Amino acid sequence: MSALLAAFAPIWMLTAIGYGVGRGRLLGAGAEAALGRFVFHVAMPAALFTMVSKARPGSFANPSMVAFAAGTALVCGLGFLLSGRLFGRGRADRAIGGMVSGYVNSANLGIPVAVQVLGDASFVAQIILFQVLLVSPVVLTLLDSGTGAGAGAGAGSGQGATGVGTGAGAASGRGVVVRRMLTMPVRNPIILASLLGLAAALLGVRLPHPLAHSLELLGSAAVPTALVALGLSLRARPADAEAAATGGPRPARAETVVAVVLKTVLQPLAAFVVGGPLLGLPGPQLLAVVLCSALPTAQNAFVYAQQYGLDTRVARDAVVASTVVSMVTLSLATWVLGGV
Repeated sequence: MSALLAAFAPIWMLTAIGYGVGRGRLLGAGAEAALGRFVFHVAMPAALFTMVSKARPGSFANPSMVAFAAGTALVCGLGFLLSGRLFGRGRADRAIGGMVSGYVNSANLGIPVAVQVLGDASFVAQIILFQVLLVSPVVLTLLDSGTGAGAGAGAGSGQGATGVGTGAGAASGRGVVVRRMLTMPVRNPIILASLLGLAAALLGVRLPHPLAHSLELLGSAAVPTALVALGLSLRARPADAEAAATGGPRPARAETVVAVVLKTVLQPLAAFVVGGPLLGLPGPQLLAVVLCSALPTAQNAFVYAQQYGLDTRVARDAVVASTVVSMVTLSLATWVLGGV
C-alpha cells in the first residue's frame, strides 16, 4: 500500500498545486489554456518521440497485449456508445467519452506502479506504444472529423460539430473532412511525433546527444504541466452553475460516474476474463494485464478535450475520480492475484 501511495502522491500534489495556483489567480486568466497548448503542441510530442524512438515496434505482439487491447476496445467502445445514447453527445464528445473510459494513465502512474508492484515496467512500455500508435490516432481522427477543425480551432465552443449540411454544401463539407483526415498526421503534433519516433525506431536512428537530451528535458515537462493544468481546471466555473440554473446541458456528474465505472471496474474485469479463462496467461502476466487495465484515466483525455474546444467537465472529473477509486481497485487486484 505504501508503494501505491508513493506512486499516487505526485499526481495529487501537482493537481493540488494547480488548483491552488488557479484559486489564487497567480498565473492570470489564460493560464489553463496556455499550459494546455504547451503540453499538447510542445512538451507531449517531445516526450512521445523520445519514448517511441527507443521502443521496439514489434514488442507488443503477445498474448498479454491481446488481453489488454481487448479490454481497452470493449470499454472505449461502450464509452463512445453510451456518451451518445445516454447523454446525447456529438461525435467529438463521444470520442472523449470513449477515451475517458479506457485510456489508462500508463506513463506517470503506470510506470511507478509497475516498478513497485511488478518489479518491471517492460509491459507498461508496450502499453504506451499501443496507446500512442493505435488508440490515440483513432481518438484524434474522431475529434478532428467531429469538430471539423484542428486542435485549438474550436476553443470555447463547448460542443463539437457533427454535421456538414446538405446538397453541394454537404459534398464540399465531406471533401473537407476527408482532406483533413488524410493530412492530420502532419498537422497534429501528437501523431506526427509518434510517427517520427516509430520511423526512428525502425531505422535505428539515434539523435546526437545534445539534441536527444534537450528533447528528454522538454518531454519531462509534459506530465507535471498537464497535471498543473488539470488542477487549474478544478476551480469553480460560473458557466457550470449557469448551465444548471438555466436548464442547459445535463449535469456531467452521471456521465462521469458511468465513465469511472467503465474505467476502474469493467476494464480490469474484461482484461481478467480474456487473459485468464480465454488465454490462460500465467499468474505474473495476468497480474500485469489486470493491474495495468485498472490504472485510472490519463490526463491526456482532458488535454485533448481542452485543445479541441469541447466540454472538459467529464474528462476533468473522471481523471480525478478514477485516480481516487483506482487506489482501491489497484490494491484489490494486487491482493487477489497474489502480487507482492
